[in-house]
Amino acid sequence: MLDLDLLHWIVGEGVKAGCSFVEVRYQELERQVVSAENGVLKEFSSRLQSGLSIRVVYGGAWGFASTTFVEREPAKDALGRAISIARASSRKAKPVRIAEVAAARGRVASEYRIDPFDVDPESKVKLIMSVNREAGKLEGVANSYTALGALRDTRAYVNSEGAELLVEVRAVGFLQRSVAKYAGSLESVGDSESRVAGYEFIESRDWTNYAVDVTELAREAVRAKAAKPGAFPVVLDNEVIGLMLHEAFGHASEGDGVEAGASILKGMLGRRVASELVTVIDEGVVEGGYFVPYDDEGVRKEKTIVVEEGVLKGYLHSRATAAVLGGQPTGNARAQDYSHTPIVRQTNYYMAPGDWRVEELFEDVKYGYYVRGRGARGGEVNPGLGTFTFRVGPSYVIRKGEVGELVRAVTISGYILETLKEVDAVARDLKVTTSVFGACGKAGQRVHVGDGGPHVRVKRMVVGGGR
Repeated sequence: MLDLDLLHWIVGEGVKAGCSFVEVRYQELERQVVSAENGVLKEFSSRLQSGLSIRVVYGGAWGFASTTFVEREPAKDALGRAISIARASSRKAKPVRIAEVAAARGRVASEYRIDPFDVDPESKVKLIMSVNREAGKLEGVANSYTALGALRDTRAYVNSEGAELLVEVRAVGFLQRSVAKYAGSLESVGDSESRVAGYEFIESRDWTNYAVDVTELAREAVRAKAAKPGAFPVVLDNEVIGLMLHEAFGHASEGDGVEAGASILKGMLGRRVASELVTVIDEGVVEGGYFVPYDDEGVRKEKTIVVEEGVLKGYLHSRATAAVLGGQPTGNARAQDYSHTPIVRQTNYYMAPGDWRVEELFEDVKYGYYVRGRGARGGEVNPGLGTFTFRVGPSYVIRKGEVGELVRAVTISGYILETLKEVDAVARDLKVTTSVFGACGKAGQRVHVGDGGPHVRVKRMVVGGGR
């Protein structure tokens, strides 16, 4: 159980031992997944983990240790290990520099009405089984997988500068993945919807219709032709622009990558990196996104403008990268859990909306593609080179300003700075999403993020068939 007095005691012991900085993080994380596949209950799991970590600066070096035993003696042992690590590192590591911040204090929780962990397990099983069977009934369905997910993440933070925070997040989500078969060919389409909310979100939707809609898209796509490869004008939907920004540009804007020379954006502050229509923001609390009011260094996460009207304005920072690169901490030091040390990560990364109506984006396109995100499977990026390749979902041909026939899942590729400079229209329909099922990976850690934007038109992008 959480004991803030214990966290303060550890901090005091670290200061008495000669540490110039001490921080203690406690976490209690609970996850639940209910899933069914082809009419059979596949999983009903509930996992609870808790523990604390201690990070110190001793002799000018970092030391870090964690423990699952939340009591004084194990905590004191962990403190001793952290100090020993710092002492051993101090002779070879660069002296630690951390930017100053105001000590934050407070308690905040995401909004919810019905705690998903209080809901009768049988009702969850009944819902998942019913939806899965209905989606699997459709002709030509080779596989139907349905899942319900929930998480509760409680984090406490105390440091030797006077910070004391308690943050609690609840989130739920629903997932459907369907595989359709036709003439010896298979097409898989998956989609999920999650909210930082309680079980009321699950009760507010008709998930049978949702799952059937995903399945119908798979059935239609397996009968469709592949996209004609080449470079074309494209309209990207909210999900695709979010995916592209997060993966191909967002990681390049993280301060640790910039510091290490592994980012195409190094040395680019104040320079044009995109069309003047493009403004890119990282924000901790935004409608539809994940809930990150503070990072795991106790820094308040507010709106960070990374790109303003096409000009690179700043990077995402921890306290350490801000000190090294001469910026300000932006609240982007995040850890997967108590057993990991914070690294620079995005929170909710999105393109700001413009003035266009969505339908106007198609009007001047003689031939191109409406690239959709539902069914996207990720891809490959190189933040140091700025290259990307993504396999996105079944999409549509645009012909003479009109949305035409469906094509099978496509790939898009290019250089992110060139692509962003080709943006010539940005719609007003901002949408940011997150997921309880997936998380962003970096340096062996995974954290929940949000991404998105409005519909966006790009004058020229390489498109290929996604088989």
